[in-house]
Amino acid sequence: MTSIDVQDLTKEYGPRRAVDHLSFRVLPGRVTGFLGPNGAGKSTTMRLVLGLDHPTSGSATLGGRAYATLQDPLRHVGALLDAQAAHGSRTGRDHLRVLAASHRIPDRRVDEVLEETGLGPAGRRRVRTYSLGMRQRLGIAAALLGDPEVVMLDEPSNGLDPEGIVWIRTLLRRLADEGRTVLVSSHLMNETASFADHLVVLGRGRLLADTPMREFIDARVRPAVRVRTSDPTALRSVLAGHGHDAVEHPDGHWTVPDARVEDIGGLASAAGVPILELTADEGTLEQAYLDLTAAETEFAAQPQEA
Repeated sequence: MTSIDVQDLTKEYGPRRAVDHLSFRVLPGRVTGFLGPNGAGKSTTMRLVLGLDHPTSGSATLGGRAYATLQDPLRHVGALLDAQAAHGSRTGRDHLRVLAASHRIPDRRVDEVLEETGLGPAGRRRVRTYSLGMRQRLGIAAALLGDPEVVMLDEPSNGLDPEGIVWIRTLLRRLADEGRTVLVSSHLMNETASFADHLVVLGRGRLLADTPMREFIDARVRPAVRVRTSDPTALRSVLAGHGHDAVEHPDGHWTVPDARVEDIGGLASAAGVPILELTADEGTLEQAYLDLTAAETEFAAQPQEA
């Protein structure tokens, strides 16, 4: 299967360096989340991979080949970069039929992807009547049209309703399970956490992280245990006696940093402390991402003074 390989990639626009000696690899069989603040270079990188921009130096290849050298590229790579790209006067079906004809793809495949993306009933409507979510689905249908080995999507959840968001999660997982290479750019951390196996994170055009998602979170967010009891005095005494600096919260639960559930449960049980709740308080992707990119954000609002 085909991987995406970015090697020492640099792109300059006049004095501004949008991508700065960037190297990473996107492998088949998993969903790779592509993250970074606004202006980090994600969209530029995707455009470079797809041959829509030319690098100042370095390379971006698909299975070892530049996009421009691929015959019938839609059969190899499907991409959604701009949901507004479809001509408003065409029907959704005709938009896909034009793309299909350019790659000798039969019309039956057009109808298949319309059904797969939930646009079957809307296929004969003009695109200008589509909502943003419907345009997103049409863009995803176009990306899937050639049954490609590589799928690249920029903010695919944008404009989708809750049902659509669940659908895109399921779709991305299925594509990866089929052995395809899936790269998804998103600003929605909770959404990315629901589908990504691996993360590539950029900041100011540079690579900040290229790692499995769980490792990314665990390396940046301290593990903790969440515990609730009907005898807070006894709990505090037991934890302090074993070197745990627990924090009590206004709603009555406690957080024990750098601890494991089995350790806290064992201490409470041995001391006869009643436990009403005991869970691992795992870090989130959003926490880890904000920790990593705090100094890499190009556009940040300043707090208002009271």
